[in-house]
Amino acid sequence: MIGSLNGVVAAISEDTALIEVGGVGYVVQSGARLLARLSVGAPARLYIETHVREDAIKLFGFSSEEERAWFAHLQTIPSVGAKVALGLLDAMPPE
Repeated sequence: MIGSLNGVVAAISEDTALIEVGGVGYVVQSGARLLARLSVGAPARLYIETHVREDAIKLFGFSSEEERAWFAHLQTIPSVGAKVALGLLDAMPPE
């Protein structure tokens, strides 16, 4: 399981960032607040929540371990999945 990434931002899209670590690019889904703080070519350290499913492995990135923990905790609520949890954290940071 991937717990964090420390690398360089290679690209940013609407809801993902491509983080290059040791020559490997990782596509990381994240909220708009974090993506707005990243810039292409700049170093980045992200805390990662890894979801492994039958058909996909998804990485979700956060700026702090506290935010990552809240993301995991929010998904224990019925009907709250990754997309809703990201939206909640984007609107209301853990603080």
